[in-house]
Amino acid sequence: MSRTDALAFRPASGRPTSLGLLREAISEISSRRRLIRYLVQGEMKKRGSDTVLGNIWWILDPVLQMLVYLVLVTILGRGRFPDYPLFIFAAILPWKWFSAVISDASTTVVRQERLIKQIAFPKIVLPVATTSAGVVGFVAGMVPLFALLLLHPDRFNPILLVIWLPLIAIVQYVFTLGAAILVSAANVFFRDLGNALGHGLRLWWFLSPGLYSLAWMDELSIVKENPIIRTLAGFNPFAVLFESYRSVIYGSPLGETGPIPPDPLPLVVLLLGSIVFVALAIVFFKRLEPNFAKVL
Repeated sequence: MSRTDALAFRPASGRPTSLGLLREAISEISSRRRLIRYLVQGEMKKRGSDTVLGNIWWILDPVLQMLVYLVLVTILGRGRFPDYPLFIFAAILPWKWFSAVISDASTTVVRQERLIKQIAFPKIVLPVATTSAGVVGFVAGMVPLFALLLLHPDRFNPILLVIWLPLIAIVQYVFTLGAAILVSAANVFFRDLGNALGHGLRLWWFLSPGLYSLAWMDELSIVKENPIIRTLAGFNPFAVLFESYRSVIYGSPLGETGPIPPDPLPLVVLLLGSIVFVALAIVFFKRLEPNFAKVL
């Protein structure tokens, strides 16, 4: 953005408007693509540099989580879904992407304290790079996913996967980007947020239909007696995402049939809401950005 354009969005008081901050952030992101690519590569190296297996953990971690939940749910007699490993892996994989990005985003600005104090650059590229790096882990998780699908050929529909999986992932990327931008700015001023995130994410996972489906919830007596519970569950963004991923990877909610196209309406609503969420998060970030160097 040129200086003239920037000034056009500033009121008489000199305080930039929300629209001006949003346009400025979009310009910074689009003009710093090479920097974002460099930061993404740095994020990938950082995640694998301190372990023997390195980035292979992107594949092993969701598999190990699946095995833990398989033991807890199936062996303890509460699993009621056929091909349950595939059922829960369809939720674990996107959740791993989101939770890893949010955990990293909470420190993505704080970790660059020295760089922020020494070099002038748009800080908005930091959470964007962190979110984009998470896509690599999600793609790597496709390896064990396809291995599971090969073990369940009746649930393997490559046409649905090719068409729908990227579209659902795009919706999740937009939502995750908004959350990452918000968390990365807030944690600069409220360091306790980083400690609380782990507990919040854990609670969010169990409140989301990852180990169960919304159709299963409908059969619970407590839900029948209190329909508000089902309504609130449907507003959970990951209820929409998990059910959509599961439709094309696993099939109908209770596993009676093979893969089916997801309901597009909830995805469109979530995408539109996520775009608004990203815009608000960017304005929040840009309002706080001038004070980052003072606080760090």
